[in-house]
Amino acid sequence: MQITFLGTSSGVPTRSRNVSSIALRLPQRAEVWLFDCGEGTQHQLLRSELKISQIRRIFVTHMHGDHIFGLMGLLASCGLAGNPSRIDIYGPAGLDEYLRNCQKYSRTSFSFPVKVHPVEPGALLYEDEEFSVSCGNLKHRVPAYGYRVVEKDRPGRFDVAKAKALGIPPGPIYGKLKRGETVNLPDGRQIRGSQLCEPPEVGRKFVYCTDTVFCEEAIELSQGADVLVHEATFAHQDAQLAFDRLHSTSTMAAQVALSAGVQKLIMTHFSPRYAPGNNIILDDLLQEARAIFPKTKLARDFMTYDIPRNISN
Repeated sequence: MQITFLGTSSGVPTRSRNVSSIALRLPQRAEVWLFDCGEGTQHQLLRSELKISQIRRIFVTHMHGDHIFGLMGLLASCGLAGNPSRIDIYGPAGLDEYLRNCQKYSRTSFSFPVKVHPVEPGALLYEDEEFSVSCGNLKHRVPAYGYRVVEKDRPGRFDVAKAKALGIPPGPIYGKLKRGETVNLPDGRQIRGSQLCEPPEVGRKFVYCTDTVFCEEAIELSQGADVLVHEATFAHQDAQLAFDRLHSTSTMAAQVALSAGVQKLIMTHFSPRYAPGNNIILDDLLQEARAIFPKTKLARDFMTYDIPRNISN
């Protein structure tokens, strides 16, 4: 699981930061899942190492323009890029109508099926044998949702050499042992699968929260995440602006990370007011957050972060 930041500015793009979009690359299945799709996202994709043709799912947090204005253009281009037979899109009520009206007035048709799924807080939005995705309410000026991606645990690697050394004959019995089952051998020995398997690989957890002011729902959604990507539009000094506009400060993002017990916080969605040369710059936001939650990073456009895999004890 690898995160690539395609846009880390709030509201409007700047010379160095585009508006909101994050890609989650799943190399084991050659898929890319997008979270938000601000204007210019497809240009950012073209400048990255990601393949537009691998986009399978898009998750939209809310209906503000800096999070959705790039969606229609991206979908229109996907067909020309040899995109898949289907893209599933998840987002608030009104997203389906928005896309249908964009198609209607631009006289655009997609060359592949596009399915829009309205999201419900707390609902399981997607699940397969490897991943599940759920969402939770955030607190913003319009209905907004955060997303939680959970990778399912994997059995530890089966030690074939050790099995052979114990005189266990190859065949269906190996499959049972790989699944951790206990088997009885013809010679009367009883072998537990755990004896021949390495510790299981614990599934990773990725949470994306933007746009929102500090709220308990974000803490609940983020519990135990390996990586929390959380907006930090404002510095702590500008907390009143954050409350007025229902956005977060750097210290609010850090407090969510601390309260939820996450492993890593990556802040994004920064106001252009903190550009280099101003009285407060983004390094100041980073120091504010690290005073509360030391394992904090600042996102930048095209930054990638590989979510590390854990091994259970």
